[in-house]
Amino acid sequence: AAVRAQHPFRDLRYRYPCLRLRYDEAMALLRDKGPAKLAEKLDSETDERARARIRERLDARGPESLAEHADTEDMGTEDEKLLGEIVAELHGQDYYIIDKFPAAVRPFYTMPDPTDPRWSNSYDIFIRGEEVTSGAQRVHDPQMLLDCAKEKGVDLSPIYSYVDSFKYGAMPHAGGGIGLERVVMLFLGLPNIRKSSMFPRDPKRLNP
Repeated sequence: AAVRAQHPFRDLRYRYPCLRLRYDEAMALLRDKGPAKLAEKLDSETDERARARIRERLDARGPESLAEHADTEDMGTEDEKLLGEIVAELHGQDYYIIDKFPAAVRPFYTMPDPTDPRWSNSYDIFIRGEEVTSGAQRVHDPQMLLDCAKEKGVDLSPIYSYVDSFKYGAMPHAGGGIGLERVVMLFLGLPNIRKSSMFPRDPKRLNP
């Protein structure tokens, strides 16, 4: 209540089990609904610099174009936020998962999808269109690690002990990294992550 009094926010909308989209499904939504959503934002925006950025995105061609965004291309921060608005309108949800990211945009140690190596056993969790968790199943087989690194052109010599440790045996495993301050910021609709950190750090603030 105290936070809401200072920073009014809309309650987080979610369901259980939560909404889950495959990466290619998310890209299809972005291609289909994104240009119209940007045009709508352009009509309502009054700041000229913001309008220029929106026009630039609308006029983009090739990989930068929303309408031409391929299923296996990486998704930038602005696209993620736009997708969050689209998901909120279509599904009425602010909390969702995007699953099966393209293998090409994930690290070499991410486990490929066993049915289609173009994709990977990896995911991101989003709140209000912003990523709060990124995770995956990791490759636990040492030879597969070597093969995946070679395919991506990664030099493993500086971290060979990491690969070597798997020769002793490792169970299939997965995990993720949660940005707790981002979760609090987005759950409460706070305007800046400094509001959810007790001792925020930035280029102009070190102490306390």
